[in-house]
Amino acid sequence: MVERYVFLRLKKEHAHESAKVMNEARRALEQIPRVVSFSIGAPADEHASDAWDVCMRVCFQSIYDVEPYRVHPAHRRFVDEFLKPRIDVVKAWNFTMD
Repeated sequence: MVERYVFLRLKKEHAHESAKVMNEARRALEQIPRVVSFSIGAPADEHASDAWDVCMRVCFQSIYDVEPYRVHPAHRRFVDEFLKPRIDVVKAWNFTMD
């Protein structure tokens, strides 16, 4: 199992849109066939909220499923059309999990 963690920092003028970003992410991820499961959340404490506005965990069977996910039309629409105008910083990492 591979888990991809994505952290988003929204632009100040979009900081109030965390819930909207999370809802749009759910809609996009539900359409992508290689996504085994996912979870999306907001910071739970002040330290986390100082750095990030949204965290996403996306699970795949293998690392080879990540690139098809990244180029899938639903993902591209979400990122290019919805997310890019709203984000200031995005960080993503993949981890192999037991």
